[in-house]
Amino acid sequence: MSGERRRIFAMGGGGFAAPPGDPALDAYVLDIAERPNPRICLLPTASGDPEEQIRRFYAAYHQLPCEPTHLSLFRLGTKPVDVRTLLLAQDVIYVGGGSLLNLLAIWRAHGLDSVLREAWERGVVLSGFSAGSMCWFKAGVTTSFGLPRSVPGLGLLPASNSVHYDSEPERRACYHEAVRTEAVPPGYAVADGVGLLFAGGDMVEAVTARSGGHAFWVEEAPGGVEEIPLALTRLRPVEPATPLSIAEFREARARRTLPNRPGLRSAGVGD
Repeated sequence: MSGERRRIFAMGGGGFAAPPGDPALDAYVLDIAERPNPRICLLPTASGDPEEQIRRFYAAYHQLPCEPTHLSLFRLGTKPVDVRTLLLAQDVIYVGGGSLLNLLAIWRAHGLDSVLREAWERGVVLSGFSAGSMCWFKAGVTTSFGLPRSVPGLGLLPASNSVHYDSEPERRACYHEAVRTEAVPPGYAVADGVGLLFAGGDMVEAVTARSGGHAFWVEEAPGGVEEIPLALTRLRPVEPATPLSIAEFREARARRTLPNRPGLRSAGVGD
């Protein structure tokens, strides 16, 4: 698999989980797969697999041309699933936000760090916002300890990453200090509603679903750090999806299967 086919779409924040949502980003995630009706799987591990985040995911994607499902690692005891087989059957894996520290610990306990690297190398698009963005980089800035702090990620991308660069300004000072002292490599600071597309290890496009969105390349400079603005492409607006009621969400979840793969079903929550 060539580097150009190993793709990651890393969003600073927002997406389907942030009311009123960023439907243009949701549609862009599917476009990256470059195939009709791509299979997309949500990994909501970072927030403890909350039903609200899963419901919002289905509300965003149930009217788009795709086959959505999700994987709940916290519910494997009540609904076992072959995690590797499920994830490698996807065209897009979408990681939700929450605690980067807890996300990585749980993934490693289940062996998902290796599975996700294998998926990436096979050409499955990896995507996510907040913790689901920073996890792909060599390092990120997490608030899992309370105060912002840099921690290692999976290292699929050689740079570092800081998210919520507009909505959580306290991360900025931490990120600057980490880059300045070389605790983390130079990298990307990204606001909510903004996403960066990588092919292999190279950033090939920066997009925004919001007016005033911004992202920076941050590197060490004499006396501190330098923020170099990235040129952003404004995505065409997309009409927001109609929210699902809880009853509709459960009905849709109960009906979902992976087509042409007998025995593989959505690994749901609360079942």
